[in-house]
Amino acid sequence: MDKKTLRQQLIEERLNLPDRLERADLLQRMMRIWLFGRSDVVIGAYWPIKGEFDPLPALHRWKEDGELLDQPQRRRIGLPVVDKAHKTLTFHAWYPGCPMEEDAYGIPKPKDTEVIVPTLLFVPCVGYGPGGFRLGYGGGFYDRTLATLQPKPFTVGLGFTHGFLPDLMPEAHDMPLDALLNDNGVVWPMV
Repeated sequence: MDKKTLRQQLIEERLNLPDRLERADLLQRMMRIWLFGRSDVVIGAYWPIKGEFDPLPALHRWKEDGELLDQPQRRRIGLPVVDKAHKTLTFHAWYPGCPMEEDAYGIPKPKDTEVIVPTLLFVPCVGYGPGGFRLGYGGGFYDRTLATLQPKPFTVGLGFTHGFLPDLMPEAHDMPLDALLNDNGVVWPMV
């Protein structure tokens, strides 16, 4: 099956999962547990589209927890802003209620907030396979961005178990994830 058809099939399956809300709740819990004790203070994420798991509630709790702990550095969350000319992403500060606008693809992005550089990046997965490789939407934005970010952030894919593709073959430009969280738990890349 070609990747375009595979993407469409996986997105359709994800949108129609009868227990998607329960799976999302499990993944929210998994994220909160996984984040506990990490030293990161700037985390990049994404605005969920097409039935993707929404990481923002867990990240907002993570940010609030940091404020309760009275840490020396304020925790920050960044959402991607597309650089259409270079087909890369920068991450701009996001917080609940911040001004938003649509990007060139109709996805909400923070409006006029500062650029921040994440040390940990949560990446959406349409699908994922052995070795930590993901199937995205085919634009290559994350791969190009990760190839240029210095220092490279720790990357964690987020997806549901239905998206595991045991035969997924990476292309030369594909950047492997450092870890993956799904509704069953933590999946470290398998080689």
